[in-house]
Amino acid sequence: MRVLTIIPTYNELESLPKTLGRLRAAVPASDVLVVDDNSPDGTGQLADSIAAEDSQVHVLHRKGKEGLGAAYIAGFKWGMAAGYDVLVEMDADGSHQPEQLPLLLDAINDGADLAMGSRWVPGGGTVNWPLYRQAISRTGSTYARIMLGLKIKDITGGYRAFRRSTLEALKLDQVESVGYGFQVDLAWRVAKLGLKIVERPITFVERELGASKMSGNIVVEAMINVTKWGLASRWAALTRKKSPASK
Repeated sequence: MRVLTIIPTYNELESLPKTLGRLRAAVPASDVLVVDDNSPDGTGQLADSIAAEDSQVHVLHRKGKEGLGAAYIAGFKWGMAAGYDVLVEMDADGSHQPEQLPLLLDAINDGADLAMGSRWVPGGGTVNWPLYRQAISRTGSTYARIMLGLKIKDITGGYRAFRRSTLEALKLDQVESVGYGFQVDLAWRVAKLGLKIVERPITFVERELGASKMSGNIVVEAMINVTKWGLASRWAALTRKKSPASK
């Protein structure tokens, strides 16, 4: 299988070289696409210089900061057009350990349509993550799981490997979410299609360099969207039960 690891960046000048080096060492067969949102710190130019020295590293420049979801969708479309079989989401800051990517790729090889790195299944965990961040993540995953009727333990996690066929079935042009909401949205869409989702334990490591992009607005947006999706799904199910055609 041809594997493409997509790494969105915005002001990751310090973290990107280390993450790319670890990834190329851990999974040499994986190509890499850096999707840069016109970082003012020069991350995009650095990525270009790395790509000039490594034919397996590619760079997609975007006009500006439009959100994590939009960056990944642009990367997915680039990768599918280039003929890759598996497309991976990975953070640039080292929080997703490249050395654990084989766990996700093995799950895909074993038949998963979506393999998710999970902090909240047995064997998973976090390092140097503040308790309030852990609480937000656990609470968000639990709330989304209940509202959407899913069994995924870490639905907000962003370390994932998708089969190309899975992404082709998702109708990416209809996805408008960003941040946590984007990750929940895609997992829910995959689940609704009845495709196979597998969680593998990972250890999430708090970034050592640069600044986190997480904000209260991203969390609020995700919770609002999850509530809307959950209520809409329940209403649709109730309407189907009451319709004459269902009797």
